[in-house]
Amino acid sequence: MHTETFTVNGMSCQHCIHAITRAIRARDAQAQVAVDLDARRVVVTSTLPRADLAALIRDEGYTVAD
Repeated sequence: MHTETFTVNGMSCQHCIHAITRAIRARDAQAQVAVDLDARRVVVTSTLPRADLAALIRDEGYTVAD
């Protein structure tokens, strides 16, 4: 497992947190996801590659800034 940090634009509420968490855990059930709405930050500990994690966040309709 490794930890990746993303700056994500477009998150504003609990629904956003649940959508991102659900999308990542659908591919890696053991993933740990922490979302900070104010900082626009998503921190993920997972076995998935960074590019896959970013794609999952984008697929939910959010913009990954980095």
